[in-house]
Amino acid sequence: MNLEHLRHGLAASLAAAALAVATACSATDGSTTDATGSTGSTSGTVSAASFTTPADTHADPDDGDYETAAATTITLSDGASEVTGSGAEVDGDVVTITAPGTYLLTGSLSDGQVIVNSAAEGKVKLVLQGVDLSSSDSSPVVVTQADEVVVILADGTTNSLSDSSASAADDEEEDAATATLFSMADLTIAGPGSLDVVGASNDGITSKDGLVILSGTVSVSAVDDGIRGKDYLVVAGGDVGVEAGGDALKSDNETEGELGWIQVDAGTVTVSAGSDGADAVGAVNVSGGALVVSGSEEGLEAAQITISGGTVDVTASDDGLNATSGSSASGGGPGGGGDAAQDGVLLSITGGDVHVTAGGDGLDSNGAAIISGGTVVVDGPQMAGNGALDVNGGFAITGGTLVAVDAGGMPVAPSADSEQGWVAATLETAAAAGQQIAVLDADGEVVLAYVLPQATSDVVVSSAAIVAGQDYTIAVGDAGDATGLTTGGAGDGLTEAASVTANEFSGGGTGGFAEHGTPPDGQAPDGQAPDSQAPGHDQQT
Repeated sequence: MNLEHLRHGLAASLAAAALAVATACSATDGSTTDATGSTGSTSGTVSAASFTTPADTHADPDDGDYETAAATTITLSDGASEVTGSGAEVDGDVVTITAPGTYLLTGSLSDGQVIVNSAAEGKVKLVLQGVDLSSSDSSPVVVTQADEVVVILADGTTNSLSDSSASAADDEEEDAATATLFSMADLTIAGPGSLDVVGASNDGITSKDGLVILSGTVSVSAVDDGIRGKDYLVVAGGDVGVEAGGDALKSDNETEGELGWIQVDAGTVTVSAGSDGADAVGAVNVSGGALVVSGSEEGLEAAQITISGGTVDVTASDDGLNATSGSSASGGGPGGGGDAAQDGVLLSITGGDVHVTAGGDGLDSNGAAIISGGTVVVDGPQMAGNGALDVNGGFAITGGTLVAVDAGGMPVAPSADSEQGWVAATLETAAAAGQQIAVLDADGEVVLAYVLPQATSDVVVSSAAIVAGQDYTIAVGDAGDATGLTTGGAGDGLTEAASVTANEFSGGGTGGFAEHGTPPDGQAPDGQAPDSQAPGHDQQT
């Protein structure tokens, strides 16, 4: 794992959230980033200021390394578990580890437990070398106290942890072990092996401090939340899969100045959830790797959502990317549905490939939204009262590519003074699934075309090739062999569906387009983010 990437991956995306000018500070000291900029013809700001970038996590790049010479060996066996070495003891089918060190675990327990209760400073490394551990009435692995715990998945091994529905009996007690792998201390998962976790009573993996996954193949199935790091949850590598009845990925610290945050820096994360794919009180950040939410109620939800790289593919029955403080709207200017913009709330896409399929709003920010890079495709709702785009505050585009389509009847366009050109239209006749919708310039050449996966009547497109003030044609026709997004070529055989002027509105039917980010006084709202809204600062329990 590249620790510098983990430390600095978010700093670049926060700085890029500014529309024109940004001053970024180092991400290694928990300092602030002041992100402000001009919106072109107006002097207002459409960015959240005073970000606090994440301080270092607890994880070290070599956490997955271990020495066997001085390690303690623990052999698990029903009624016959054995310990060779110091720092651990056996009582029936319960093994308790009481000191820092490296512990090599093998074998199985059909109804047992491994407890870490280490008061001394130093890491406890649990090296799983083919462990199958279950518990009928409690969590099979519980860390009650430790400086840090590292679960290492030995090369070539498959390891499994599971509880039962009866394990939930004491989950309402304070600091109860509510997950199959549960830790009161900072927790790291590393190593090239695999780990299968079944949470039959509640969550799969939980740390009441921070949780970092460096490597390994980790599979979690849980009736409630899949993987939870209270202070933060970081995936810096590996292959992570989660099926959860609640939230798949979660960070729920609500302490002022320490709001929980989730970050994907590398690796592949594939999740499905009965609630949110990734839910954090403070921030959800993706700077690399791949995050796939194959099914959810809401895809990604946090006060600040930042995508600066990697691949994000979200499928949601409700909102796809939902930036919200979780409180009633306050401050700012008017927005979607007449709601006021929430202070400190921002959806920022500065890079990467983003695809959202949503039954509700596709990109939804209760504050501001900024797209300055990357490729963003939103296949929005088919039901009325929702849209592919819904932004309560300023919505500026300064770079990248955006295609947002829907048939929800609540179309929203970016701010008219965005630095990059965009076109928007409500089609008189909806385009059918499988057809191609294209933006044609004055010469009839294709600027950008998209093959529709569903019926579409509202269209918003932005790219570097679209120039504000110039006229364009939205055309529809047979896609032929084309798939997805394409650029260039002639628009022969396509039928004109709308004529538009870039950065101006063209609409029809009921409602038409609602421009976001230009209140009556012409000033886009400031999304001032108080320190309490800033993710990843001084995490503590």
